[in-house]
Amino acid sequence: MSFPINPLLTAVEAPPISEAMSWIDPSASNRALINLCQAVPSYPPSPLLQEHLSSAVRQADTSLYTDIAGLPELRTELAATMSRDYLGDIGARDVLISAGCNQAYCLATLALARRGDNVILPSPFYFNHQMWLSMLGIETRNILSTEQSDLVPSMSEAAAAIDGRTRAIVLVSPNNPTGAIFPPDAIAAFYELAREKNIALILDETYKDFRPDPAPPHDVFQRPGWRDTFVQLYSFSKVYALTGYRVGSLIAGPNFIAEVEKIMDCVAISAPRVSQHAALFGLQLLAAWKDEKSAMIAERLTALRRAFAERKLQYELASSGAYFAYVRHPFDGVSAKTVAQRLAREHQLLCLPGSMFGPGQDRYLRLAFANVEAKVMPEVVERLYESVKNASF
Repeated sequence: MSFPINPLLTAVEAPPISEAMSWIDPSASNRALINLCQAVPSYPPSPLLQEHLSSAVRQADTSLYTDIAGLPELRTELAATMSRDYLGDIGARDVLISAGCNQAYCLATLALARRGDNVILPSPFYFNHQMWLSMLGIETRNILSTEQSDLVPSMSEAAAAIDGRTRAIVLVSPNNPTGAIFPPDAIAAFYELAREKNIALILDETYKDFRPDPAPPHDVFQRPGWRDTFVQLYSFSKVYALTGYRVGSLIAGPNFIAEVEKIMDCVAISAPRVSQHAALFGLQLLAAWKDEKSAMIAERLTALRRAFAERKLQYELASSGAYFAYVRHPFDGVSAKTVAQRLAREHQLLCLPGSMFGPGQDRYLRLAFANVEAKVMPEVVERLYESVKNASF
């Protein structure tokens, strides 16, 4: 290759999931791999949704673009659903439908910041969030949430990191990678900090439907001025098992949505129409199916916690919830990546090292436990136990 590549891009490491998958050696063992690497539903979409889509693809307009911000009926339905879920004030004009939540994040941050600006990104962070900012030349200001007992970022540390070039604070709750669910008062405090500093609070709530508490996750949408400060990101991928369909949303004030539409028109024009039909069907007709699957994931979480509690294990379950468990490994002086590679190659347990999620995370591993059935959790813990018993670090 003789032509130059953007150095901001070449400085970014390869996608972590792809790297972790390369650690698998199918010939190394006669027992099955337990894959806790990528957060993907272990079940297909609802049969009702599959049938609906089989009809939708035969409609002539399914192959056409939608409005840049999405199908009007989907924007209206999502606004109504979110208003009910949060007891808040959300209208269709506040909603943009994106091709997945990752795209929603990219749209939001590109609209907010430029090279030389900075964004507060608590560590551990969702690695794609950091990768995207680095590609744009936007500095990440990291505060260590693992220094807090509940793994909720410190608002005082965030406040100290803000300066005149700070454009946003990014939170993820339920958190990826830790599984921690941030209390409503913590989210409210970050909202007030962002409002005071005249910056945006971006809250990624991809996993909100897997919270055990039916109460609203926060009260931000109930506050009269939320459109001046708040940007919510959401995904239909996990809740309706639509990961490959790529459909998510961004909710913010109409003025911000209008700016984001300019970017959306350049990168995708609109989210795929068939995916938007899937999301609309889910919102309108799959409430019972969604609750059933959410209960199943909760059973898997209970099974994992029980397995950790019943087995004397040197690995520590630092945090767990929604789709993820964040585990502190017991090997002093050994990198998390080395531990994760050994688990994959010698114990057929694939997970991600904490070092992929930011600075200060080398004693942690992320387990995407929702990928496997509840009955597999004791075997997950047994393989962790084996890795200590037979350690050769």
